[in-house]
Amino acid sequence: MATNDKKYFWRDGDPLWYKDAVIYEVHVRTFYDSDGDGTGDFPGLTEKLDYLQDLGVTAIWLLPFYPSPFKDDGYDVSNYAGVHPTYGTLHDFRVLLREANHRGLRVITELILNHTSDQHPWFQRARRAKAESPGRNFYVWSDTAEEFKETRIIFKDFESSNWTWDPVAKAYFWHRFYSHQPDLNFDNPLVRQGVLRVIDFWLGLGVSGFRLDAVPYLYEREGTNCENLPETHSFLRELRRHVDERFKNRMLLAEANQWPEDATAYFAEGDECHMAYHFPLMPRMFMAIRMEDRFPIINILQNTPSVPDTCQWALFLRNHDELTLEMVTDEERDYMYRVYARDTQARLNLGIRRRLAPLLNNDRKKIELINGLLFSLPGTPVIYYGDEIG
Repeated sequence: MATNDKKYFWRDGDPLWYKDAVIYEVHVRTFYDSDGDGTGDFPGLTEKLDYLQDLGVTAIWLLPFYPSPFKDDGYDVSNYAGVHPTYGTLHDFRVLLREANHRGLRVITELILNHTSDQHPWFQRARRAKAESPGRNFYVWSDTAEEFKETRIIFKDFESSNWTWDPVAKAYFWHRFYSHQPDLNFDNPLVRQGVLRVIDFWLGLGVSGFRLDAVPYLYEREGTNCENLPETHSFLRELRRHVDERFKNRMLLAEANQWPEDATAYFAEGDECHMAYHFPLMPRMFMAIRMEDRFPIINILQNTPSVPDTCQWALFLRNHDELTLEMVTDEERDYMYRVYARDTQARLNLGIRRRLAPLLNNDRKKIELINGLLFSLPGTPVIYYGDEIG
């Protein structure tokens, strides 16, 4: 696999490239349609690489493009090593990588570690396998659904439990998100090996890094809230060693929607993830703009621990999820709803589902101001596609 790196000469450059990057998050199917079928695709994105280069982007983060039933916008993966035909082919993806490389652009993809679709072959085999067998234990099962009661339900608007009954397995399976997304069992070494094979496949093609989706939830332990567990950090160190030993200058970005002291743990001593999102900072930038007061930003930065020199925060204003209000106080959440989501239809889970321009009433000066904040704060800016034009 290391031989594939020879195609990407710029990877011999700065191993800390992500600290000076400008990352552009793009949903391929709604970006640019090359064949007139009404859906964006990899050839369309490839056509627009010059535009992204001219914009000043240095890395492209692709939202999930894997085969999927699309019940959760592709985060319900049914095949980790393929391309959904809506987006094109694996050859089209390779062409995108090659053309991005020619322009000095890196490509980052999603690694959806925590769960799969219930249509994934792993789950279809697991539900039919014998209880307690290695095949069944690819996922987390229960006969009673009484375990892990201290674990919060993330999508309270849609789910009433983290357990769902499977009539085929005649048992309950565990899921932190939707009931069609069973959680993988990382206590099973076969699961960990399978994930590492997926990593090898995409990095071997020339991908520069991964956004590690929902990484705080990989393990479950009785008597805990099943988040940020020591076992998760142990696996991330194993994953990081695996990547560093086989590939040069790659990056792992943790999606950990946690308070700074918990999110900082995903850097560890610089031997877990290279980057992590600073979720609590994002809503406080919107608070500061509305209040015309820097205090919300200063306060959260003062309560953010220092990180290893080789690590970096990823900063953002908007992304594909709702403007999450999990990491704010109840009073702050009420304030954000009152000033940014008076229409209750704009509220989703514990957040607000609106894009940047309407959030700021299409006020160009405010849009420029908040983007100025994004680019001036310590961290790597992540732009959500389309926000550059309002």
